[in-house]
Amino acid sequence: MTSPTSPTRPIVVVTGASSGIGAATARALAADGWHPVLGARRLDRIRAIADEVGGTALPLDVTDGASVDAFAQRVRDLGAVRGLVNNAGGAKGTEKVVDADEEHWRWMWESNVLGTVRVTKALLPSLIASGDGHIVTITSIAGLEVYDGGSGYTAAKHAEGALHRTLRGELLGEPVRVTEIAPGAVETEFALVRFDGDQERADKVYEGITPLTADDVAATVAFAMSRPSHVNIDTLVLKPRDQATGMRFNRR
Repeated sequence: MTSPTSPTRPIVVVTGASSGIGAATARALAADGWHPVLGARRLDRIRAIADEVGGTALPLDVTDGASVDAFAQRVRDLGAVRGLVNNAGGAKGTEKVVDADEEHWRWMWESNVLGTVRVTKALLPSLIASGDGHIVTITSIAGLEVYDGGSGYTAAKHAEGALHRTLRGELLGEPVRVTEIAPGAVETEFALVRFDGDQERADKVYEGITPLTADDVAATVAFAMSRPSHVNIDTLVLKPRDQATGMRFNRR
């Protein structure tokens, strides 16, 4: 969708917005009065969502520096950027360290860590210049703990969380808030991607529990971003009631 050159609502960028948490966040923030700019590779999906919520859809591959630069320029052309939700990322595989698949590791670091660096770096000057910016990064409880078979993903999410929390200190004194949202089990396409499209295996992740939904996480993002400008919610951890840790569940 092509939107007005200068949206009247404050602009918020949502990466990885073609499905799951990203799509739900775009909808929730639009309902809260934001103009969401949806970035993702699957253009057909983000165009449909942008049409639905009155936002803007732009192609974005966070693993490609040239794509990020082009995206950021088109976003800046729309006007001042007030919000950024770093949501793009994901997991691949459950190999133990001894069987580590370097391609899986490389993809996870590119999408979760370097992708967050690229987009944040490209949009940070505009966020500061807005006079009231807000950066939200969707990490994971995998950034707070480790589990067998999850070394590639937990390592990437620990790094992304460290990056984000470092940014909190580096931006002290600037008009930008910094919030980390760390969800537990959320039923989205996450497990399907991790297991290379194996639907049966992905379904077993949520078997016997009531997981979080993408809307649950999106509502948390919207809550954090709706606080007064002087209130910075540093970190929010949310899990299903049926989950205690990354691998400990109450399965019925």
